[in-house]
This record gives sequence, structure tokens and C-alpha cells, in this order.
Amino acid sequence: MLQTINSVFQTFGASVLVPIMIFIIGLFLRVKPRTAMMSAFYAGVGLTGFTWIISEFTPVVTKIIKQMVNNTGIKLPVVDIGWQAGSLATFGSSVGLSFFVFGLIVELLLFAFGITKIFMASNLWNNFGFMIWGTMAYYVTHNFWLSLGLSFFMLLYTLALAEIQADRWSDYYGVKNASVSSLHNIEQTVPAILLDPLWNLLGFNKVKMTPEYFKNKLGVFGEPTTLGALLGLIIGVLGNLSSLGTLKAWGQILSFAIELAAVMTIFPLVTGVFSKAFTPLAEEIDANRNKTETKDKEIDDIHDKKRWFLGVDDGVGYGEPATIISGVILIPIMVLIAFILPGNKTLPIVDLISLPFMVESIVAITRGNILKVIANGVVWFSLGLYASSWLGSIYTGAVSHYGVAIPAGVVLITSFNLMARPMNALVFAAFISMNPILIGITIVIYLVVLFALRRYRPQIWGYLKKMSEKNSGYSGSNDKITY
Repeated sequence: MLQTINSVFQTFGASVLVPIMIFIIGLFLRVKPRTAMMSAFYAGVGLTGFTWIISEFTPVVTKIIKQMVNNTGIKLPVVDIGWQAGSLATFGSSVGLSFFVFGLIVELLLFAFGITKIFMASNLWNNFGFMIWGTMAYYVTHNFWLSLGLSFFMLLYTLALAEIQADRWSDYYGVKNASVSSLHNIEQTVPAILLDPLWNLLGFNKVKMTPEYFKNKLGVFGEPTTLGALLGLIIGVLGNLSSLGTLKAWGQILSFAIELAAVMTIFPLVTGVFSKAFTPLAEEIDANRNKTETKDKEIDDIHDKKRWFLGVDDGVGYGEPATIISGVILIPIMVLIAFILPGNKTLPIVDLISLPFMVESIVAITRGNILKVIANGVVWFSLGLYASSWLGSIYTGAVSHYGVAIPAGVVLITSFNLMARPMNALVFAAFISMNPILIGITIVIYLVVLFALRRYRPQIWGYLKKMSEKNSGYSGSNDKITY
């Protein structure tokens, strides 16, 4: 049965299965069939658009980054070849396939019993993030149940973090009652919250580094398209430092500047189409919730304990100006840090294009403060490089064992997006140790967080709202502040 389901998923892919899931969810929420159908089409069109853009842009940016690497002469043994290899490997393992089937059932039960307020089933296509860690654990321990348990435990705390940042993400990105909930891009909620007092102490909250500020102060040079071209120009020059006197180098530099400007321009348009898949569903959640409220007792969003959220793909926020600008700025920064960080063995390359996905929670919590996003990214992803370096041999072994060929000339591989995860790596280390005390500690921490979330959710959301309002910025595309 597992192999049959795998064959179905591999045959039709996310661009077909996701729209079907969206249509079913829409009917379940009593959305009109026509609206549910259009939501499904928008999901398919959006995912196809993302695939086209990323598949075209990834080889281009990878080539530039490799040139930046070659210019330094520094070689690192653990090479990032992108998240796709890890995703494919998960469907070749019994643990991965088991989670793919039963994970959906558990996600529905967790929501039905109120353990989570995130409807994760709507984000089915990101379950490979849980599957890869279970697959790696099984490769190391050969313990099926422990490995499957790890995947399910990661699902539990991912849903908790997704709910903690849900109000901020929904407010900032303008999709009511929605939150990102993928394992590989949600743990940034932790540094975004914990490090914020430090950044405020340093005055980062008063620095007006937002897309709107750039636009107002720099005019045409502050537009995302122009910023993309300028950033592309800088990255292109860094990739051609040894050959700036040649016509070929400047052809590549200027071409990359235009290509990055195109991504910065087109991606928000595709994002707008993709978000249309979730907007009617999220609005229906809001409408149904309002029907249950009495006229004499209106409850705001923060204090509404019945409020729940659709889990949506990170692609919904990728094209938002602060998100894509922060992510692109972090590309050369993380390459530089990889070279100078003592003890690091990881060379981030292909997954650097995923950095806008990786910073969404930080952007939402810091209200689009680009300086804070970069600062948080530098700290957390630097720790992530150490995690990825340690996991290099395990990831390589698991991916090659379950059917993905390793590129010629590469000793060890990784995925910067999947493996550069300090918190996930710590949980993984606890489980593969097979030490009941270490595993018990991780479970107790989760239970404490879940208890606090269930009892004090309005207070937590209220604190995060006040925290975000301390930033000189704007609250997403629909609520700009004029300077």
C-alpha cells in the first residue's frame, strides 16, 4: 500500500495533488463549489509558477555562487546540493513512506482534538521535512519505531511554533487565519523571539530598514525591481572578481542583475496568485467563527480561543518585499560566513535561493525590519552551519542509501535549507542517542510549551504584537507606514 501511495504522489506531483486537497478542504468548509474549484486552480497555477521560476533561476545563481567560492580558493567538504535530493530519498525509506501516509491521519486527529489550532493537512506537500529526519534516524539506529516517533515528535513542536507565530504571520502577510507550518522553515520563530530584546537594546528597532522606507527615500532605486538589479550587480561582481577586465564577465554580471530583478518582480505576482488559493478558505474560517459569537460579546482575534489557522506553503510569503530582499542580501553574507566560521565544514550553494523561505517567520515577527532579519539570520544560520557540518556524513549516507546518486567529485552532501537547523539537530541528537533521559527532556520541554500555549495564547500573541510594534517599519503590503 505504501508503495502504491508513493507511486501516485510521484506520478501526479504537488501541482496536481495540492489543488485536489484544497478543493476537498474548501468543500469541507462549506465554500461554494465554484470558489473551491478556483482556489484549487490558483494553488496549482501558483505551485507551477514557483517551480518554473526556481528551476530556471537556481542554475544561474548556483553558477555565480560557485564562482564566488572558486575565487576564494577555499574548499569545504560538505556541499549543499539542494533540498530536492533529501525530499526524494524520504520516499524510498519505510519510515518516510509510513509518515507520509499516517502523518496525514495524525495531523487531522491533532486538529480534531484541539491539541493544535493549525490545520496542517492543508500543507501536506511539506511533510517531507519530517520524513527526512526520521529517515536519517532509521539509517543510524535501524530502529523503525524510534525513527518514526522522531518524525511525529517534530510534527508536534512544529505545530506549536506555527501557532505561536500564527497571529503575526497572518497579520503581516495579509492572509487571514493562515500560518506557515513546515518543519524546515518554522524554527526561526525561536531566535526571532529570544533575540529581539538584544536587538532593541542595540537600537535595531529604530532603524528604518524596510521596503517602504527604501521606496520613499530612494525613489526608483528603492523599488524591489531596482534593488534586485543592484543586488544582482553586487553578487555578479563578487562572482567575477578575478576576471572583471573581460567582456564575458560583464556579460554574466549584467545578465544576472536583470535575472535577479526579474525574480524580484515576477515572484510577488506568482505569490499573489498562489495566495488566492487560501484567501477564500481563510475568510470562510473567519465567517464561520463570527457566526458563533454573540452580538453582545465581540471577541478580537488575539483573545478568540476558537480561532484556528490553515497551514499554508511558505511560497505565499516568498515574494513579499522585505522577505525576498532580506533573503537575497543574506546570500553573499552566508557564503562569506561559511568561509570564515571556525570549524565549519558546510558550503551552502543551491539552497541559498531558499533563504527568503527561511526568514519568513523572522520577517513577520519583526514587522519587516530588514536589519533584524539579517541579524537573526546571521546568528541562527551560522549555528545551522555547524549543525549541517555534523550531520553531513549521516545525511549523505541516508540519501545515497535510499536511492539518490551523489554528484561526481563530491565527498559529502547536505541541504542548507533542511539541515542547517540548530534546534532540529539537537532533537535529532537526543533521539539517535537512544538515551531515555535526553529524549524525555525534549518531550517535557514540548509539553511545557504546549501547556503555556493552550493556557496563555492571548498573552503570548499580545506580547508578540507589542514586540513587533516597537519596530520602525510597516505591517506588510496592505498596511504601510509613511515616513
